[in-house]
Amino acid sequence: MAEATFIYTRDLRKIYPMGGWNVHALAGLDLDVKRNSLTVVMGPSGSGKSTLLYLLGGLDRPTSGEIRVNGKILEELDENALALYRRHTVGFIFQSFNLVASMTALENVAFPMRFAGIPRRKRKERALELLRQVGLEKHIYHRPTELSGGQQQRVAIARALVNDPPLILADEPTGNLDSASGFSIMQLLAELHQSGRTVLMVTHDSRMTRFSTDIIRLLDGRAVDETEYDSATTLPNLEGTRP
Repeated sequence: MAEATFIYTRDLRKIYPMGGWNVHALAGLDLDVKRNSLTVVMGPSGSGKSTLLYLLGGLDRPTSGEIRVNGKILEELDENALALYRRHTVGFIFQSFNLVASMTALENVAFPMRFAGIPRRKRKERALELLRQVGLEKHIYHRPTELSGGQQQRVAIARALVNDPPLILADEPTGNLDSASGFSIMQLLAELHQSGRTVLMVTHDSRMTRFSTDIIRLLDGRAVDETEYDSATTLPNLEGTRP
């Protein structure tokens, strides 16, 4: 494995038994994601994008295969070690924001730091710093229902940064946003990459690739080249045909 490789998978497989059938969400996936890259994982629904993200984030375990992230072999980690890995290595950003409705923006960002044993004053200072970083210093006492979708996603990004993780995993972070808000969130993710973090984002929106350093295309749980991907995902030209 090259020294510059931050995420490494070999023959990665995830099988879900469903009603007497086996669904192969990932079918022998090999990946090499460079350190300090902004990698976009493209794929239609059912291609294995979210499954990959959950495995890399230590939220689920593979059926077989190898995962290494920043030198750690995830299959060798027990549940306690995986919890520490998630706390110190990974920041998660989700499509649905996953904010606590009863908490203010400040409280939402500060909340994960409770589990790291950080004193209350330090939690507040860190949360304020991060909300300023994402441009929400005027909205720190607003609850999620008082914020736009783009603002809620900025709160979620600030929360993902509380433990200064080297890896950001984003699952369709612009999926619930309008075009302008989505563009601003992608700019923010690009800034996180430029600050030295490794960012991996899954999406089905090809516009997001303009911000990427690398692109991975998934079909049926495996990585494919651009030609195969375009052939499988582009609708045929039916002009001039009759039913």
